[in-house]
Amino acid sequence: WDEDMVGAELVPGKGKETANAAALNERLIRLWASPQGAPKAAAAGGDKTTVSHDTGKAVVTFPVPGVPGAVATATLNAQYMAERVEVRQGAVVTEFTYADYADYNNPLNKVDAFYPGKLVERRNGAIIRDLTTTETETGNVYVVMPVPASVRKTAAQR
Repeated sequence: WDEDMVGAELVPGKGKETANAAALNERLIRLWASPQGAPKAAAAGGDKTTVSHDTGKAVVTFPVPGVPGAVATATLNAQYMAERVEVRQGAVVTEFTYADYADYNNPLNKVDAFYPGKLVERRNGAIIRDLTTTETETGNVYVVMPVPASVRKTAAQR
């Protein structure tokens, strides 16, 4: 969904949520190709997930949950963290590269929750996002994501 303000509709009368079915596959790919999502997606792939070490690095191939025909290939670094995830869906190739993993929490709240300091996303070779992490708030790794009523209603109609 899209929102016109952060936290839209979480408080009645504040902001507006709008379903965005056209962005669903792109957003699911981004979620399941993330450093935290890729291991979960690979585990969910069951016997459709494969692991090889042909390049001297672990390479995990798995279907992307919820995205028909999308297959991800994740290359892992020496610490078994994703350094590159390539997702192919038809003629579209989305590539994510991750580097400089560290605990970017406040020095007083280090919890060894490693996150990439550099993230680059490319679609068919063109850079879509190029992000640098400077600080994270991963001290509370339990997240509850409330789904606004208008989004639940739209999802139920699918």
